[in-house]
Amino acid sequence: MINAVIFDLDGTLLNRDASLQKFIDGQYERLNKWVGHIPKEKYTSRFIELDCRGYVWKNKVYQQLVGEFDITGITWEDLLQDYISQFKNSCVPFPNLISMLEKLRSNNLVLGMITNGKGQFQLDNIRALGIKKYFETILVSEWEGIKKPDPQIFKRALEQLNVSPNESIFVGNHPKNDVKAAQNVGMKGIWKKDFQWNNVEADFIVDDLAELPLIIEKLTQSNIKSS
Repeated sequence: MINAVIFDLDGTLLNRDASLQKFIDGQYERLNKWVGHIPKEKYTSRFIELDCRGYVWKNKVYQQLVGEFDITGITWEDLLQDYISQFKNSCVPFPNLISMLEKLRSNNLVLGMITNGKGQFQLDNIRALGIKKYFETILVSEWEGIKKPDPQIFKRALEQLNVSPNESIFVGNHPKNDVKAAQNVGMKGIWKKDFQWNNVEADFIVDDLAELPLIIEKLTQSNIKSS
């Protein structure tokens, strides 16, 4: 029986690539007085390159940009603060996010989230997507002091939801930090397709969040038949 579904955030529920593009376009316009001497395409593409899909914190990104592009009159700290305060206004959800969460909740599943990142920053983004109310527990690595793929962060979420690993599913876009890490603690791992990887070994693969309720329904039915 599947009783709980735990999600990753970036690249799974939040379309981070689209959100980042939207944010950096907006930042270029907002701070044009100081960055306008750089061609927009150059500024945005270099930012995205240095960001490494979120694996490099923005203090390093902005220090690099300020040096490379000879940005004066505004500090890297100012640029970072703009990122921290404004990114939430650029959050783009993946299609069918809310309807999928509604469906899972209506099927009496408890929902959780585990995300690596800065605590308040990630919480702001979750609120911006309008999805915080759907989750019984949300674990952010900065606040927990541990991060994926550490098994302890998965075990902590399971404890808080009061479910066992074998009745839980984890959905994420990273083959190692999400899918494999969840499987290592005894959960089923569902991979949310991401163009960066191929041939990912997962219990299930979804391209669209709308596919999830059907997969869980089938899993539950097969469990009932085999018991």
